[in-house]
Amino acid sequence: MEAENVVLLEWGALIPVLIIFAVIFIYKSVKVVPQQDAWVVERFGKFNAVLQPGLNFIIPLIDKIAYRHSLKEIPLDTSSQICITKDNTQLQVDGVLYFQVTNPELASYGTSDYVMAITQLAQTSLRSVIGTMSLDKTFEERDEINARVVQAVDEAAQTWGVKVLRYEIKDLTPPKEILRAMQLQITAEREKRAVVAASEGQKQKEINIAEGNRAALIAQSEGEKQAAINKAEGEARAIEAVAKAQAEAIRVVADSIAQPSGIAAVNLQVAEKYVEAFGNVAKTNNTMLLPANFADMGSMIATAMTIVKETKDQQ
Repeated sequence: MEAENVVLLEWGALIPVLIIFAVIFIYKSVKVVPQQDAWVVERFGKFNAVLQPGLNFIIPLIDKIAYRHSLKEIPLDTSSQICITKDNTQLQVDGVLYFQVTNPELASYGTSDYVMAITQLAQTSLRSVIGTMSLDKTFEERDEINARVVQAVDEAAQTWGVKVLRYEIKDLTPPKEILRAMQLQITAEREKRAVVAASEGQKQKEINIAEGNRAALIAQSEGEKQAAINKAEGEARAIEAVAKAQAEAIRVVADSIAQPSGIAAVNLQVAEKYVEAFGNVAKTNNTMLLPANFADMGSMIATAMTIVKETKDQQ
């Protein structure tokens, strides 16, 4: 009985130890991997599996988590470096590299440090690309530089389980002397454009003035032409009106002459006019010019007086 009691006491003391060991075993065997992460498991120092996001189980003391990788897109700031252009100009360049782990196994065993590897490769590729371009081209062809760096780095990074997404140049800084020369060139170009713009403005101004003068002269000539036409039409209408009036007067006179006493009336008017004209000549001039046939004139006056008398008697 005493021996059995000792055994029971020993088992009773071991139960808490076993419980603690079981809890530790379960805790070590259960692994919860976060979203967008991948954990590499080694068994006896050899690659065994890649744990996916969620609840996973491993064997404690046999399996271990050797590497933990984030599958998110990672921005990597590359340090600034000096690059030599095709025309032997120094440029200080820095940029940002964006990459993503696509194969956790290769990222763990393909290289000792894939971040350092792609950083160094990106800087080397950048120097090579800029070395094929002139200074002006490096400022104009940033997109081409970025694309060529990504292509070069991505080809090599595939063996490391890494996908290079893009590369962006942050700064391109030439030496101060080059900056001053570029500033002078820009200033000269702006002054040139200003002079050209001013000359174009003056040219357009003169063209506008010339066109305005031409339009004014045309309008003036059109006005004078219309005025002359209107004047001619007015004069023609006046002449036409005078002619119509004279024709009407002649018609009236002809109608009057056709009357029984028409001839006598005409003779009377002619005689009166003749006498009146002769009297006016005598009044306005001290010197009177008499015709050679003055006797005929007297007979004419007598005849006129006779006609006047006869006309009055008839009336």
